[in-house]
Amino acid sequence: MNSTIDKLALIEIKDRKILCARSKGKDIFYVPGGKREEGENDEAALSREIREELGVELEPSSLEFKGQFDAQAHGKPEGVMVSVRCYSASFQGLPAAESEIEELAWLSYKDLEKLSEAGKLIFESLKKSDLID
Repeated sequence: MNSTIDKLALIEIKDRKILCARSKGKDIFYVPGGKREEGENDEAALSREIREELGVELEPSSLEFKGQFDAQAHGKPEGVMVSVRCYSASFQGLPAAESEIEELAWLSYKDLEKLSEAGKLIFESLKKSDLID
């Protein structure tokens, strides 16, 4: 049976690189965010996940939808897909690795091999739009 994992992600670009996170015990980076909990809309889910992972508060009025990316889910059986709805947003504070996050890194297009399949699609789109190097 095919299924889809519903996720939200924050695209934060600085110096033409994207802020990415690696969870403890994982071998790949992803764009920070996570799964929606029951009853959460995009804003609530993304705000909660970014608070938990990066320790910063998103400014809800600044959320801007950047696209949806669908791909095979990393580390899951064939046919299990992930659908990632991406936003940019302003926030207060400096992002830091919190809770399950082991490492944060600013990655560029040359770092594609470090990403999940969905991450690669996000990077491809940002490169095509000339937002990252």
